[in-house]
Amino acid sequence: MFSKEVLDSHKSPLNLRDLMAALQNKAYFNYGGQGPLPQSSLKAITKSWEKIQSLGPFTNNVWPYIADEIESTKILLSKICGVSKHRIALTENVTSGCVLPLWGLPLSKSHRILISDCEHPGVVAACKELAKRKDLSIDILHVQHLRVGLNEANRTTEFLLKEIDKSIHEKTKLVVLSHLLWNTGQIMPIEAIANKLKVHSLKPFLLVDAAQSFGQIPVSPAADLADIYAFTGHKWACGPEGLGAVVVSERVLKESTPTLIGWKSLEEEKGIYDDNLSPFHKDARRFEIATSCIPLLAGLRCSLELLEAEGSEKDRLKKIQNFSKLLWCSLNEIEGVETILKGPPPAGLVSFTPKTSQSPTFILRQLGRKNLFVRVLEDPPWLRACLHVTSIEKEIMDLAIALKELMSSTKSNNSHF
Repeated sequence: MFSKEVLDSHKSPLNLRDLMAALQNKAYFNYGGQGPLPQSSLKAITKSWEKIQSLGPFTNNVWPYIADEIESTKILLSKICGVSKHRIALTENVTSGCVLPLWGLPLSKSHRILISDCEHPGVVAACKELAKRKDLSIDILHVQHLRVGLNEANRTTEFLLKEIDKSIHEKTKLVVLSHLLWNTGQIMPIEAIANKLKVHSLKPFLLVDAAQSFGQIPVSPAADLADIYAFTGHKWACGPEGLGAVVVSERVLKESTPTLIGWKSLEEEKGIYDDNLSPFHKDARRFEIATSCIPLLAGLRCSLELLEAEGSEKDRLKKIQNFSKLLWCSLNEIEGVETILKGPPPAGLVSFTPKTSQSPTFILRQLGRKNLFVRVLEDPPWLRACLHVTSIEKEIMDLAIALKELMSSTKSNNSHF
């Protein structure tokens, strides 16, 4: 159901695409980098800011309002993730959501980290630095070459479980894997992997980067079964940048300690000089730090409610899959373009590579001149287009036509040498 703020801002039937100024003058395929912010969400943020200033930003009058904003946001996120709200900490982004609990895990010398070869550089760098400081070893879980697509979910699960058997070590204490790989676009069977790790002798912690999953695919029960499930509101949820969250398991709440500490981490501020070895919240707030931007909460809730109006999670994913299949099929008809997945994508990420002497960056710039905006991935150097419920068939076909013309042009130019 919609909040009163969302309903009051519209007099006609809601159409999410029409509420996004960023989609009115371009073909936008970068939801995996940052989703457009609906005008309603921007208004909700502004209204919240005005409310805080009206109450006084640091007065007795403002604290109940701030508490309600935090509570209502956590309740909504807990519903989407299928977990109790005491397991949710509000963060600024995916990286902080991963790193803050990660660095407090009980890892010690001789323990090993198993991390996939499709993780984001920010998470990889954090794990490498952690390994260096604690004298840990890192093993690689090879998943990048798994490129089977939508219709091979069972094969994906079977492959991953076998690959984990080959890659895991008796000293493995942490497994790091994204829910949806940001480069290939493959969905990882987090539930099956979590259940497999439970029977390992050390019961490794499972850290899941959910940057590409939250707001795009159903995240429950993966969020419930992972030990650390970190996501952001500014990508597929089309919320404001600077706001994310992390779901932590009961085990992490019990065994992990805060690493970056502030007043929000504390159960209470009084008595901080007392001999209290554990002054932190018993719930996920122990991984929150200090002052954050409260008005962003209203913006994220508004965006999530607007997405809900587009249909259930399964209905939205089906629509996204249809758009992805249309682009994937169109790309496969273009000579000189190779799609990364060998079947239609299971979600909204469509990665491909142009077989030409021109660099992916050159192709990116040429498409940008036609108001077609995709992304270049640095490693591997692929192009990536993202489709969401707000995409339309015309812009998908415009992208395919422009790529076909570019491939034909570069092929013609190469033939002159």
